[in-house]
Amino acid sequence: MIYSSSDENIKKAAEVILQGGLVAFPTETVYGLGGNALDSQAVARIFEAKKRPSFDPLITHIADLEKLDELADIKDQRIYDLAEKFWPGALTLIVPKRDIIPSLVTSGLETMAIRMPDHPIALELIRLSSGAVAAPSANSFGYLSPTEAKHVEEDLGSRIDMVLEGGSCRVGVESTVLDLSREAPIILRPGGLTRKEIEAVLGPVDVFNRTTTSPTAPGQLEMHYSPRKILHIVDDPALVRVRQNAGALIYSDAVKGNGYAAVEVLSPSADPVEAAARLFSALHSLDQQDIDCIYAERIPEEGIGRAVMDRIYKASEK
Repeated sequence: MIYSSSDENIKKAAEVILQGGLVAFPTETVYGLGGNALDSQAVARIFEAKKRPSFDPLITHIADLEKLDELADIKDQRIYDLAEKFWPGALTLIVPKRDIIPSLVTSGLETMAIRMPDHPIALELIRLSSGAVAAPSANSFGYLSPTEAKHVEEDLGSRIDMVLEGGSCRVGVESTVLDLSREAPIILRPGGLTRKEIEAVLGPVDVFNRTTTSPTAPGQLEMHYSPRKILHIVDDPALVRVRQNAGALIYSDAVKGNGYAAVEVLSPSADPVEAAARLFSALHSLDQQDIDCIYAERIPEEGIGRAVMDRIYKASEK
């Protein structure tokens, strides 16, 4: 059930988390499915509700920097530099964990994924509950991430305790995951913070090969974020011999969608930031149409466009 994000309901949601329950809540990236990161049984409920394999680690969300030292064993000044620059924000850091974090959260790894979301509802919920909330995207494993409360309710409504309404997510794609547990920093998942922004603080940063099947961080599997309709990536949807019941996901030009049964345009002005914010909402819309497949236009992999294309690739038929 969807609840308004009144002070009373946020307090109620925090109590649900403290009692081991699950609450879906808005962040600037996508809606998260939150449970107490310090409670192994609550974490197990997250995996069960999402039907998520236990080898895929979760992100722990915090609301203040003091919590970082309590949960993680920080010996690298770069972590503090990035946190002070980009938190709250769409950056998840992979850092050495302390024993207070259950191994189920990290899928048995000695490192953890941690971030501070840039959303007032999320921050207040975290502060009022355990101060450490494990929260993957609030969707069935492998399915499209939710950027509106109704997406969560339609998918997980009967499996969780509450959904807090927070409107549409501003960024629209998941956080960037940066591994700082090693000497050479590497982006494990492109997301809402661009490589260029990170390199302005750290210097050169590598990007992990997206075809990995051995995840060390959330969102690394090759097949992920997928609609139930088959999705094909094409350079130009206008050049496709259109089947009667095909849909099109188009970057910027509606004319390319002529002949399709359903069309979603990510950004009429070819703005990759707008495209990111609309991506999952557009895919949800197409997935609900009476069509057999979706043709998605390839977009330039520049800035946040890299994160958008990463999600489209992982949603596509290989």
